[in-house]
Amino acid sequence: MKLKLAIVETHPIQYKAPLFRKLAADPRLDLTVLFALVPDAAQQGAGFGVAFEWDQPLRGGYRSEVLANRAKRPSVTAFAGCDTPEIGARLRELRPDAVLVNGWVAKTCLQALWACKRLGIPCLVRGEANLLRPRAVWKHALHGLLLRQYAGWLAIGSANRDFYRFHRCPDARIFWAPYAVDNAHFAAQAVARAERRSELRAAFGIPAETVVFLFAGKLEAKKRPMDLLEAVGRLPADLKTRVHVLVAGDGPLRGECECRARAENLPATFAGFLNQSRLPDAYAAADALVLPSDAGETWGLVVNEAMASGRPAVVSRAAGCRVDLVVENETGRSYECGDVAALAEILGGYARAPAVAVRQGVAAAERMRAFGLEAAAEGIATAAQACAGGAPC
Repeated sequence: MKLKLAIVETHPIQYKAPLFRKLAADPRLDLTVLFALVPDAAQQGAGFGVAFEWDQPLRGGYRSEVLANRAKRPSVTAFAGCDTPEIGARLRELRPDAVLVNGWVAKTCLQALWACKRLGIPCLVRGEANLLRPRAVWKHALHGLLLRQYAGWLAIGSANRDFYRFHRCPDARIFWAPYAVDNAHFAAQAVARAERRSELRAAFGIPAETVVFLFAGKLEAKKRPMDLLEAVGRLPADLKTRVHVLVAGDGPLRGECECRARAENLPATFAGFLNQSRLPDAYAAADALVLPSDAGETWGLVVNEAMASGRPAVVSRAAGCRVDLVVENETGRSYECGDVAALAEILGGYARAPAVAVRQGVAAAERMRAFGLEAAAEGIATAAQACAGGAPC
């Protein structure tokens, strides 16, 4: 008999849709995904700097439902923006063997947890928190109290697993389910675009022979895009002519970043927001990805995407993904967050020896084999089987 698994999510997310399809195809599982909201273009674009809808199907290939959202201001970014008080009644009807919630940053996730407690359903959590960002003692205490309410914890990476261990979650109920993207898709897109590299660079206004550093994401404070521009500005004149920055993204800091680039005559292209079908163009045009984020970047899935596309990653040590994905001088480089001088030195090294990025890109793609949808889906299935019908830890 199949195990009935319900997953509670705030809204359809582009990188999770392939994972849900993988789980739905698992013969051991009977999957239902419950969404609190299907955002319109304006809601989806909150924080991106532009209203948009994803240009890839997000709800096909698995069974899903949209719950009644009672929030006064429905949102995918605010805690109270996903308010589904009837979730308990729906779970009572579904009678799942286990429920998986996506962290605790939305009201609907806590509503699902309390409903599971009332109904006697094991509730698993797959959050993003880690210990890279300092927290007050009272916050640690609150996290400890909350975490003890779950039947199992799914670790998206090593830093996240350390967070659970810090709060004394037993190893027997911590399951490895790494954050992942559809590696095969990005690898295939890279192969399809390999012969069009010069054409794609020209379309972005990038000189053909330069070393291209890609920033992909929201232009917001926690991602520190200005660090990349400042680092390029610090390069010696002869190296500065050999590099180019491609910024794929929008957000509140775009105007400031563009002004900085113009004022210092930096070699940079601001491509704006690129939807899923266009993002592989940016990876194909680039030589390396740069993620300068602070500890607010609890993972950084653009690193997965870039590495699956055969590109090395230069990542701040504050980003959650760094410890798992960036093997120093093998799949990329890392540096202390905010150390612009160190970042400039790394960029200069790639500019002097472009072949290094090619070699590291091959290793990066190989590294992603251990961080794919298969590992994530297997971790979720294993956790659901282990905790279904069992008493919470």
